[in-house]
Amino acid sequence: MNPVLEADHLTKRFDATTALNDVTFSFPEGHIAGLLGRNGSGKTTLLHHFVGMLLPSAGECRTLGMPGRDLGDSELSRIGFVPQTPRLIEWMTVEQHLRYLGSFYHRWDRTRLGRLQSELALPSRPRIGTLSVGDRQKFAVISAVCHHPSLLLLDEPFSALDPIVRERMLTLLIELAREDESTIVVSSHILHDVEKVIDWVICLDEGRLTVNAPLDELQERYAEWTVTTRAGNLPARFDEPCVLAQESDGHAARLLVLNPGLNEAGFRAGHDVDLVARPLNLEQLFPLLIRGSHRQP
Repeated sequence: MNPVLEADHLTKRFDATTALNDVTFSFPEGHIAGLLGRNGSGKTTLLHHFVGMLLPSAGECRTLGMPGRDLGDSELSRIGFVPQTPRLIEWMTVEQHLRYLGSFYHRWDRTRLGRLQSELALPSRPRIGTLSVGDRQKFAVISAVCHHPSLLLLDEPFSALDPIVRERMLTLLIELAREDESTIVVSSHILHDVEKVIDWVICLDEGRLTVNAPLDELQERYAEWTVTTRAGNLPARFDEPCVLAQESDGHAARLLVLNPGLNEAGFRAGHDVDLVARPLNLEQLFPLLIRGSHRQP
């Protein structure tokens, strides 16, 4: 598939601080990616490069095949962007602001707008400056998708939403991605919710790329094993290289394992144990991904 986003040795410095450090990756079209990382890892800086709001200190980034510095009306009309802190025109009403934004897009879909306002319970009459933080996030998402973007970038779009609204928003994102055949990148700390919609993971730590891979590939790469002895006691410690972490009481052990499919049969035979394997969810994977311990088989 054609890459929608590309970074080639992308580096960004702010005075003495390096926000992005030699980041290189490509992200193919047709996927929904979670952009993950701790606070200050460079996620927002990366997204700002992909929409041309920041320029690299070194290297290059490309969006829809175009260098970020050269994005024009043709490319920008195909992008929807939800910044972490939207800058809105405070004195306008919601209705006025949406009408104003719609005037810039020839594909602005009033039917979609009405549907989303209704489903997310965003009123039309209040002034933007009086909206709650949650309603401002609803506004930002709605205004980013009504022109049918082929690429949607969202920076912490759910942080102020209650669980019910977050669930509805996630469902809507999947529906819109299917309707528009769009590619989505969503940066979020709410890993439990993000895992429901993403099929790809891009992870940064301290400005460096640690992961760019399909989620199912990462989940196949790790597992949690519950190991119980058939006779006697378990070893005080399992020394196999595939064991990344372990807890044991002598009769049962919980192991965090790398490449479980390659190692399970030999482990069972070598220790004469019963073993139950369970895949890791995204919250359990996250510490491994940011540490860069995602070694290939």
